[in-house]
Amino acid sequence: MDRDEARKMKEQLTAFARELAERHGTTATQGSPGERTHAADVVRAPTLALGLVPQGDDEFGIAVRYRLGVPRARSIVRKVSAEIGPGADVRRTGRIRPVSELGPRPPAPTSQADGDTDRRRPLRPGISIGHVGVTAGTLGAFVTRAVPGDGHLYALSNYHVLAGSPEARPGDVVLQPGPADGGLAPGDRIGELTHVVDLDSAEPSYTDAAIARLDRVPVSLDYPVGRVVKTARALGGEIVGKVGRTTAITRGRVTAIELDDVIVGYEDLGALSFDDQIEIESLDDGPFSRGGDSGALVYREDGVAVGLLFAGSESGGRSGKGLTYANPIDQVLDILGVELAREQTHPFG
Repeated sequence: MDRDEARKMKEQLTAFARELAERHGTTATQGSPGERTHAADVVRAPTLALGLVPQGDDEFGIAVRYRLGVPRARSIVRKVSAEIGPGADVRRTGRIRPVSELGPRPPAPTSQADGDTDRRRPLRPGISIGHVGVTAGTLGAFVTRAVPGDGHLYALSNYHVLAGSPEARPGDVVLQPGPADGGLAPGDRIGELTHVVDLDSAEPSYTDAAIARLDRVPVSLDYPVGRVVKTARALGGEIVGKVGRTTAITRGRVTAIELDDVIVGYEDLGALSFDDQIEIESLDDGPFSRGGDSGALVYREDGVAVGLLFAGSESGGRSGKGLTYANPIDQVLDILGVELAREQTHPFG
């Protein structure tokens, strides 16, 4: 199928899957018998995510992603796959969570990280960062606002890194390194929370993103591939990389695009549905991302940004150690009203 045909089939299958789910109830819980059920584990059956998967020569199949532990999931997957035929790409993912969950603190799991968990000046992409009340995530990029007279530089990361809870407010302190890596106010303050994209359980979300206005602190805009100033929509099949707080530099491949109904379990917000997401599998022996890599910028080998990393699955992918999910970067920048910083306009840049 070409892209338009695949999109049309995905739309039809979404309605079909929803009809099947409604026959078997609307909610289910995932967890072991006797376990206390967390809000993040309450999911809507059958938790099928549908998207497009590249199959060469501008041809696309349908990506079908599902989780076990939900009643009738396999049965519904079989019926949806039968409708698709040989173009179905079916994968089991396990639970999907934001990848900033580092566990309780102290002690912080800094020793388990291959990435940069230290205090760094100048600031640079890929280092530990976090809201004063969060554990730690990754500083993904530096951005600017297209507002007359606004000469500030901003740090871009995820909602659950720079805010962390619905109680967070603009003006809250942001630290580098994040609290889980020893960051303390006021000495490690680098800026303040400025703007958060709202996440609502009542409707699909598209981005998990936030920005923090930086104080007068030196920065370096360079990534392992050089300066990243251009963006593009992921088309599927691209070799991509990222630099993150936990797993440092990793390589992966975009295995699905335009994934809808990706259910991500948040401890504070419950299970949220995300549409139009990018899926990435690792090309290394380990996973493309782990807890603490949330907020990392995902870029192609030629240094063009395609996504903002925000979540990961328990299983799946080439290594079997999980798949990674990212918001399309153009969507993130558009919603926040920012663009990637092209030069060091900061007073101490």
